[in-house]
Amino acid sequence: MKNRTLIIAEAGVNYNGCLELAKKMVYTAKECGADIVKFQTAKAELLMSRYAQKADYQKKTTDAYESQLEMCRKILLPYEDFYYLKELCEEVGITFLSTPFELESIDFLRSLSMDTWKIPSGEITNLPYLEKIGSFNQKVILSTGMCRLEEVAAAIDILTNSGTDRNKISLLHCTTEYPAPYESVNLRAMITLKKNFRLQTGYSDHTPGITIPIAAVAMGAEIIEKHFTLDKQMEGPDHKASLDPIELKSMISAIRNVEAALGTGEKVPSECEKKNMAIARKSLVAKRAIRKGEIFSEDNITAKRPGNGVSPMYWYEVLGTRALRDFSEDELIEI
Repeated sequence: MKNRTLIIAEAGVNYNGCLELAKKMVYTAKECGADIVKFQTAKAELLMSRYAQKADYQKKTTDAYESQLEMCRKILLPYEDFYYLKELCEEVGITFLSTPFELESIDFLRSLSMDTWKIPSGEITNLPYLEKIGSFNQKVILSTGMCRLEEVAAAIDILTNSGTDRNKISLLHCTTEYPAPYESVNLRAMITLKKNFRLQTGYSDHTPGITIPIAAVAMGAEIIEKHFTLDKQMEGPDHKASLDPIELKSMISAIRNVEAALGTGEKVPSECEKKNMAIARKSLVAKRAIRKGEIFSEDNITAKRPGNGVSPMYWYEVLGTRALRDFSEDELIEI
């Protein structure tokens, strides 16, 4: 049986700078069956300079004339709001997680006693950031969007050299585009990560819909991360590339079904199908009436349902032997 996939419902910045929306997202993630609800924590001025350009998808989904800095000032929550969100998560019974996007936010989230760190793809080449998180020797989930294998290896080395036990690191394959085209996903790279680094491995999805994360679980993903929103029509950079609550619930339900279906890998009849073996399989039966002492041949025996008699796999062993008694047409052959 496959271990339970850890499912991270990525609220990201889809709360649009509103604590009340963020709280609703906590309840929604829990109701949909996620294990973790994850936010993003940053101070806009520490995250980017005033010269930072918006991504193309951000220009399409927000005011094209405002800077990335101006956009983030509007949508990020202040530090103090995360106290309330963490408390709410504890009350509701879902794990709180937030990704820090600069060093000061790492310190702040550390003060919340967060014991797992989700490092986004954009920070995988940020050496001082990696060193700081690595020094805590806590669980790390490392997204690898936009990366070559050697960059992933370098980030792992920085984390471990800074003090993190290597076995506490998990890797997420990812395509950093919103939404990501299906042909860009390269899900087999998740297998490559697993093979090369022998760490817990999963997938952070930015494709439309729920198909690809479900496929990733079938391929062995141990963690799934997926953006969600309360309403795709809301203004903001990530809403349109996110799942709505109905889709999130459907994805999680499908993943749990896939986990159950994957099984042990041993090829044996399942318990539920054993009762059907006699119904679906066949036995050797009399093709016509047979007299005692008559030689069994292709003319007088055949294979028919039910399957609770002599298996047709013994066809050649039965041919040429003599009937021990009379058999009527369709009666199971005894030898």
